[in-house]
Amino acid sequence: MAKAKGKKSKKKFIVFGILGLLLVIVVGVIVFGGDQEKIISVQTETADKRDITQVVAATGKIYPINQVVITPEVNGEIVELPVEEGQRVKKGQLLIRIKPDIYIAQRNRAKANLESAKANLKVRQANLNQVESEYTRIKGLYEKGLASDQELEQAKSLYLQSQGQLEAQNAAVYQTEESLKEAEENLARTQIYSPLEGTVSQLNVELGERVLGSNFTQGTNIMTVANLEEMEARVEVDENDVVLVSLGDTSRIEIDAFKDRKFTGVVYQIGNTAQQTGLGTQDEVVNFEVRIKLRESNPEIRPGMSCDSDIETDTQRGVITVPIQSVTARLGNAGGGEKDGGEGEEQTEGNGKRNSMNEMNTKPQEVVFIIENNLAKMVEVETGISDDTHIQILSGLEEGQEIVSGPYRAISKELENEVKVSVESKDKGFTKRGS
Repeated sequence: MAKAKGKKSKKKFIVFGILGLLLVIVVGVIVFGGDQEKIISVQTETADKRDITQVVAATGKIYPINQVVITPEVNGEIVELPVEEGQRVKKGQLLIRIKPDIYIAQRNRAKANLESAKANLKVRQANLNQVESEYTRIKGLYEKGLASDQELEQAKSLYLQSQGQLEAQNAAVYQTEESLKEAEENLARTQIYSPLEGTVSQLNVELGERVLGSNFTQGTNIMTVANLEEMEARVEVDENDVVLVSLGDTSRIEIDAFKDRKFTGVVYQIGNTAQQTGLGTQDEVVNFEVRIKLRESNPEIRPGMSCDSDIETDTQRGVITVPIQSVTARLGNAGGGEKDGGEGEEQTEGNGKRNSMNEMNTKPQEVVFIIENNLAKMVEVETGISDDTHIQILSGLEEGQEIVSGPYRAISKELENEVKVSVESKDKGFTKRGS
């Protein structure tokens, strides 16, 4: 019985001894481990001088610079359609003929009305001549006392009446002349000719089909004639970027159908009216149309093709640049030092308002981290234009300084002023912005 109790006591001693040893080890790790300095692994590059081009990216479609949508001005049946889609046409070439019978009848009727009006005009003129002669005779007799006042007044009244009838008939002749012109114009509109030299890029009707004129309605869209030798890209640029674009800017255009090459173009028109989508929703987007003329022509480029455009809005040569991901925003004093009054202490003036210097320190500042003696030092910088990979540094850095270029998480969150770092080799790579 005594031996059993001794064995149990011995086991308890061993168990408690092991637990105590583990506790001592954990406490030691916490105590000594907590005193270890935090070291962050980073990658670096040097601030170098290079040429940098600012680019505004936009998407859109390809269109001819000169194109005309053909719509008829008169109603009727298509009786002649001598062109096909894709056919080249010359300026003044017949494109379509509408059945002219009804318009020929209208012209002939207008001609007959004009002849009748002219005949009536001759009758009115002869009548006026006769009445005028009688009026002159009565007036002569009246002056000699051989005609009464009543006879003179009747002759004068008849003369004035005949004169008015002649003027009215002159107006009737003018009216019928204009009606004839209108009828002839409508007859001429039954034949539509090409307004420019180009290609029938779209044909929407067939022979024998009836079309509606555009006198009172929109009219039937018969076809589109375009000059495919001069093309343009119409792209939508975000409202924040359109202010960077100027007339004459060079653009590199990639058409989806020609992935193996890029086309160059020049901005020649910037829209003044916004194009809004998703109005009143969280997805509301405001864009402006920018038109870019392609410098070279290609017969394989067709209207409506999708394209991507990189508009080069500014170029700076031989300027100090760093990778885009090296620049981040931080609040407070970029140098890490304390202002008068201590960190976090709010200074006030007599009127109780915060000191303007403290307010400035709460604004985000653009900074980079430079490496000196294995320490990361936060430096405030002023940036300029940027391209896809690098950003211009206007002030705050000198050429050749070693700056932190990755990983992005370290730059944006982990690094602080005077933090110790270890520099990795570049072949290990780093996490890029947005990954």
